[in-house]
Order: sequence, then structure tokens, then C-alpha cells
Amino acid sequence: MKNEVDISKKCLLTLEEAAGYTGIGINKLRALSNDEHCTWVLWNGTRRMIKRSKLEAYLDTAVARI
Repeated sequence: MKNEVDISKKCLLTLEEAAGYTGIGINKLRALSNDEHCTWVLWNGTRRMIKRSKLEAYLDTAVARI
């Protein structure tokens, strides 16, 4: 039996998990996280992990600017 953690309780998400969690496409998340000033991505070698709480904060401010 696999131990699975609810996405809302994880601190780091894969691109696929972040896309499912936010409803934003994988390609859009990849493009946003390619920015060198992106504070919500953690690189583990070539694998990018999304910091869930920082992504949520970024989306809150991005939506407020619209």
C-alpha cells in the first residue's frame, strides 16, 4: 500500500500536481517558473518543484493586479 499525502498538505509539488491543484496548464506553469526571478520554484537538478504556499501567494497578487 502506498502512502499518499493530500496535495493541500504538501509543501512541494510537481508540475503535474501544481497544474491539477491550480487549474493552470503545465506549459504555462513551466513558462512562468522559467523566469530567473521566480521565487516559488525549487530546482532539484533538472527537476523543478513548485513551492505550494509561495505559488498561492503569487497567484493572489497576480489576480489582484488584474
